[in-house]
Amino acid sequence: MTNNDIVQKLWNLCDVLRDDGINYSDYVTELVLLLFIKMVHENTEAGLLEKHPLPAGCRWTDLNGKSGINLLNDYKRILLSLSTGKDTDGNLVHEDPLISAIYADAQTRLREPRHLEQMIRTLDQIDWFSAQKDGLGDLYEGLLEKNASETKSGAGQYFTPRALINSMVRCIKPQPGEVIQDPAAGTAGFLVAADQYMREQTDNYLDLSAKDAAFQKNQALVGIELVPNTRRLSLMNCLLHGMEGDDEGVVHLGNALGEAGKSLPRADIILANPPFGTSKGGEASNTRDDLTFKTSNKQLAFLQHIYRNLKPGGRAAVVLPDNVLFEAGVGTEVRRDLMHKCNLHTILRLPTGIFYAQGVKTNVLFFQKGSATDPLQAENCTQRTWVFDLRSNMPSFGKRTPFGDAHLKPFEDAYGSDPNGNSPRAENVDGIGELSRFRCFTREQIAERGDSLDISWLKDVNAMDAADLPAPEVLAGEAMAELTEALHELEALMEALGADEEVDAQKRLLAETMGLGTPLSQLQEEDRG
Repeated sequence: MTNNDIVQKLWNLCDVLRDDGINYSDYVTELVLLLFIKMVHENTEAGLLEKHPLPAGCRWTDLNGKSGINLLNDYKRILLSLSTGKDTDGNLVHEDPLISAIYADAQTRLREPRHLEQMIRTLDQIDWFSAQKDGLGDLYEGLLEKNASETKSGAGQYFTPRALINSMVRCIKPQPGEVIQDPAAGTAGFLVAADQYMREQTDNYLDLSAKDAAFQKNQALVGIELVPNTRRLSLMNCLLHGMEGDDEGVVHLGNALGEAGKSLPRADIILANPPFGTSKGGEASNTRDDLTFKTSNKQLAFLQHIYRNLKPGGRAAVVLPDNVLFEAGVGTEVRRDLMHKCNLHTILRLPTGIFYAQGVKTNVLFFQKGSATDPLQAENCTQRTWVFDLRSNMPSFGKRTPFGDAHLKPFEDAYGSDPNGNSPRAENVDGIGELSRFRCFTREQIAERGDSLDISWLKDVNAMDAADLPAPEVLAGEAMAELTEALHELEALMEALGADEEVDAQKRLLAETMGLGTPLSQLQEEDRG
């Protein structure tokens, strides 16, 4: 059984939840409350966890041997105990702040014991040995991705395509000892990917000293997430990947555009996909008084946080929509400030259709705080910017044509091995100069564009050039011919339906409107005579 097979089997349990009257939007939250208990059990049985993180009486073995109303009542009791740390009598059950955070305000909406029984049976029937090969954390991430692709609405704010996350991490190359931050953590995809990358470089941190390994586990990675249920998913995701964080976990609950973001320590690396759109409360939703440029545009506010919160010499990779690249007013000021304080060395223009918000055009900005020669420099750090166009003349991505690692490899090859974009580069990717997907633009050239970073040059082979279009009168004639043919087809249809009189009336009206034949008023007068 493959990981995808197991993910589909888990997703099918949502049918059981629907039968119990649970809303589509609550499927994953309801499912993972139970699934996490099972996954912790499997990880403990496999020896992947030093100790069982859940207290006695709140484990999988306390559920899977029961049935009926006793099972449902015990499950509700377990959720309450995990959430509050106390049992129904007020006795202390656990003091683990991370478990309390994961199960904060957790409660099941299941009403039928048979549905809970069915879910438990299904989870027990899964080939967890096969799942262990890919890691239960990766299986969990697969479920989150499945939810994002199936539910559509609102999912895009939580989930970034896995291939893109991994590509950004490979370019940035996080190293042990560095502080890595995501101020819009979602389900912690960037933080998990960065942790996995570093584990692969260090034999799962076994190459590090005990002190350095503890730093990686508890301090190296930190995120902020605004939505409580999403944060719950992220904490589960981190724990299943062996990431514990501080007393609040790897991902803290809060608003990065508020005091929570202001209090974040400076980071060596920031990886993020800030939420799209404007703050619902306008500028009032952004309470940061340390951001120079006031705006209700969330991406512009997050971008300011990111380049301000980097340590000197720190690096970032950030997913941003097109409007950030060309928006006038505050947008222009933020871009100028970014290019002053950071070396914006690379922009990746992403294809359309790879996010669940269809039609959204996005980019990845790669930059370093300061310059290579002077990390503390605050002016004119950007001398040139390389742009890789992965949007023009690309397939239409979706379920039938999934976006994957192979599509990003040409960009990674062009980016080079230096995480700060200092590898030797040439305008020779898929062509030369204006035929290339990879081109360099000087700071002066960008200034000539009004400091717009919305730079494109490749001609879309599917787009018709205006010079190749027929004359306007020809286009108008073709349109009129198509309309005439459509009218004839409608006339035949109405006559077939026995609406002859209505057809005659409409034809007369059309004749008068077009100035053809006898005016309708005259025909009506003749009819009365």
